[in-house]
Amino acid sequence: MVTSKRKMEHLDICTRENVESKGSGFEDVEFIHRCLPEINKSEISTSTTFLGHKFNAPLMIASMTGGHPCTMEVNANLAMAAEELGLGMGVGSQRAALEDPKLEDTYRIVRDKAPHAFIYGNIGAPQLSEYTIEDIERAVSMIDADAMAIHLNFLQEAIQPEGEVDARGIIDRIAAIAEGLSVPVIVKETGAGICHGDAYMLKKAGVAALDVGGRGGTSWAGVEVFRARMEQDSISEHLGIKFWDWGIPTAVSIVEADMGLPLIATGGIRDGVMVAKALALGASMSSVALPLVSAARISSEKVKRTLELYIEELKAVMFLTGSRTPEEIRRAPIIISGKTRDALEARGFNWKAFAQR
Repeated sequence: MVTSKRKMEHLDICTRENVESKGSGFEDVEFIHRCLPEINKSEISTSTTFLGHKFNAPLMIASMTGGHPCTMEVNANLAMAAEELGLGMGVGSQRAALEDPKLEDTYRIVRDKAPHAFIYGNIGAPQLSEYTIEDIERAVSMIDADAMAIHLNFLQEAIQPEGEVDARGIIDRIAAIAEGLSVPVIVKETGAGICHGDAYMLKKAGVAALDVGGRGGTSWAGVEVFRARMEQDSISEHLGIKFWDWGIPTAVSIVEADMGLPLIATGGIRDGVMVAKALALGASMSSVALPLVSAARISSEKVKRTLELYIEELKAVMFLTGSRTPEEIRRAPIIISGKTRDALEARGFNWKAFAQR
């Protein structure tokens, strides 16, 4: 029940507090405006495919919640929006249901409400030593998952007083799961980004896709600040404040993690313009979480309206860059400046190539 209680605390904190980190890097990315786009906006298609599944737009609802009775309605509202819009979504860590089967319905509701949508499951890398392949297959079957995400959250674990901080052997366990699981494995960071070297290791381990989960969205170090204050834990509060903005900005991490695998850009995606920028930097998809939390606690229609705005904004960018499809906007010229350019240059990446496409 400790895990279940923590799930609800996280959801409440994300609803009522400002828990965003600074600097996704997208502020340093600009498109070249086409005053003669030479396309008809009404003919633009945002459809794409990811891991063999068709999406009406390159957008997913990122992993958020499940594992507490009060999260069932939230997951239901998210799933109904994903189903209606032809998108996809992930569930929060299924650890709570693996510990207590009575909580499985808080996750299963997603497949019930979204029978045709792409749905991915979620387990935490720090807990992999506790699970067998059979346990993870149970998480897959719980929601009839199309893929399984393994989330990396060692920044958060380092700050939690109950955090699990033995990171030894994680890559070998990921490789074993990628080889033995019945569905593709996605490895996702949760707010601190994936660097080039780690992306290379993950590709060698056989994962099917990466979710960069970079800095600029929800800071889980920041979330832990508010939990620490509730528990009057001054050390965790201090660490959370100190590491609030730790990590690789999402825009930088997209370039860093490009190993030829499908990439999901998560972390500070706050409108359709950012979705477009993520695609132009090399992402296959984008996903969003925090902007949907409050809406999901009200109704599926509010979630749907938010996502519809993202899609319409993406279409506007596609029109103004002369891009008929997501594939074309991935080739649209962009200008990279500021700290993002400096970071890419310092790491040896050819940022100038983006403007020369």
